[in-house]
Amino acid sequence: MYRRWLRLFSIKSFRTKLTLVSVICIMLPALATLTVYNYLTRDAVKDQAVSNAQETLKLVDGHVTNVLQYMTYLLNYFEFDTGISMALQQLNATAYDKERMTNEQFITGREVYYKIDGLTFAGEKSYLTIILRNGLYFTNYPTHDFAPESLLKEPWLENAKNVYGYNSYWVGTLPTAFASERLSNNPYQLTVVRPLRLPDMTIYGYVVVTIMESQIHRYFQELPSGLEVMLLDGNNRILSHTDPARIGQGFPYLKQAEANHDTNIVRIDGTDYLISRRDLVFNGWRLVSLIPYRTAVSKINSIFENVFLLQLVSFALFFILLMIALRAFTKPLLKLDKVAGLVQKGDLSVRSYIRGHDEIGRLGKSFDLMLDRISAMIDEITLTQVRKRKAELKMLQAQINPHFLFNVLNSIRMKVFGRGDRESAEMISSLSKLLRMTIQDDGYISLHEEVETAIDYMKLMNMRQKQKVQLEVDIATDVFLERVPRLFLQPMIENALIHGLSQRAGTIRLQATADQECVRIEVEDDGQGMDEAQLARIRSRLTLSAEEAGEPERKGFSSIGLANVYERMRMTFGDAFRMEIDSEPGRGTCVTMYIPKHKEESEHV
Repeated sequence: MYRRWLRLFSIKSFRTKLTLVSVICIMLPALATLTVYNYLTRDAVKDQAVSNAQETLKLVDGHVTNVLQYMTYLLNYFEFDTGISMALQQLNATAYDKERMTNEQFITGREVYYKIDGLTFAGEKSYLTIILRNGLYFTNYPTHDFAPESLLKEPWLENAKNVYGYNSYWVGTLPTAFASERLSNNPYQLTVVRPLRLPDMTIYGYVVVTIMESQIHRYFQELPSGLEVMLLDGNNRILSHTDPARIGQGFPYLKQAEANHDTNIVRIDGTDYLISRRDLVFNGWRLVSLIPYRTAVSKINSIFENVFLLQLVSFALFFILLMIALRAFTKPLLKLDKVAGLVQKGDLSVRSYIRGHDEIGRLGKSFDLMLDRISAMIDEITLTQVRKRKAELKMLQAQINPHFLFNVLNSIRMKVFGRGDRESAEMISSLSKLLRMTIQDDGYISLHEEVETAIDYMKLMNMRQKQKVQLEVDIATDVFLERVPRLFLQPMIENALIHGLSQRAGTIRLQATADQECVRIEVEDDGQGMDEAQLARIRSRLTLSAEEAGEPERKGFSSIGLANVYERMRMTFGDAFRMEIDSEPGRGTCVTMYIPKHKEESEHV
């Protein structure tokens, strides 16, 4: 027996080996499949049913999460928008009388109303209320539909007082308080509230967002027949259901399923149900689906039976055709093997001339085309790498413009909104210079132009913040006309302003001198500095890209960061560029850059 198997594997003919191995590989799996099929079918059917239920629940989760995230977005707006926050604090600071509203209260309140209408016009239908401690309120609905003052008497408002930061208190499902919605057969509503706090954490008002519960369970109604989906809170109390009578009731069967870790089946009133759950990411709520187990697996059982029958028929036909096709299929493979051997020896002029509509025919044609194009591909790869490097450089440069312009324009808008003074005109003048700089086609400018851009930026930032920062500039005359990439100093200045000085008063020193074959540029601040551990982490990240270095994913121009500037300069100047960082706690940070003196762009890129 052993000798027979040894003879089998000692056969030198590829065609004979393929035939024998094909027959063995078909017969053995077929016999094994017939043996274990019945045993595995049960678990496979159940797993597929669970998978289908999870996919359905995932789809519902997407819709429900979008609705709840929209409510959170409305709350966040009044935290993030500095202008509207300051306006609300100003309105709360003065006494409010319905009969005698001051002109300033009227103008400021009108701006708040415009903001609310703009926010809620195009999104999900929602009821937005801002109510201040002095009794002043703003809504996007008529007050005859609901009296906003009654919110201050709600018992759940006490729980909302313990919420801080950007957290919110999700009240859950309550009877509908809006008269028009009750008439429209919407008996329940979902409410979320967030307190508005002064810098000393004193509450000066509340933002309340309400939607109708029907806006959630409408997604449950679009599911297949027999599938029941509900929204539960952290205490397994039903918040949303297609049957209004179920809302507010407890759902104990979820704990039963969680206690039994080996199954997703629960028994309710003598019937087995397949239960699935999906937790929402931001408020501790969860979606739960129920479907009768027989209903869930009926279609899948039918599919498995049909597949099994098809396997039997296919096996019989395939076994017959395999013997016929193997000889025809292996003939071009033998020829291709001979051609590949010649190519391995260095003869690139040989061709297989194997053609056909099947995989082997396409393989032979592709093999010949590969030999025809190998020289052209080498040149194309080289050119592609050069273009890729240019594209990456332009992409890094293009990251600056949108975020920077947004921040500056927002500052100017706030200044103009507050009062029309000469300071705003000066901000607009500085911005126009920066805008003109960012839209230049040439990636290089003179060093003195780059320094002027940094000075203009510093003026804008000093107008924007209360505590002024002094920018000291010391540029040697022999480097004034040195060509450098545009807008590389501004991120360094901004980094020192935000992270070094933490937007407090201080001094930033900018120096540039000629140092042999390079220009030496220093950006130094007298801010808080860094300890050895922080400095080591930043130095280790200089060789990484902005994404690999873990730059904070926050909006704003300052997110460009040291790593991004370093990567951009390295892509421009190669290994000739160096960056050094020195810092001491309490004594500030100094970033030193060594930029090679400018040559033609084609030499760098």
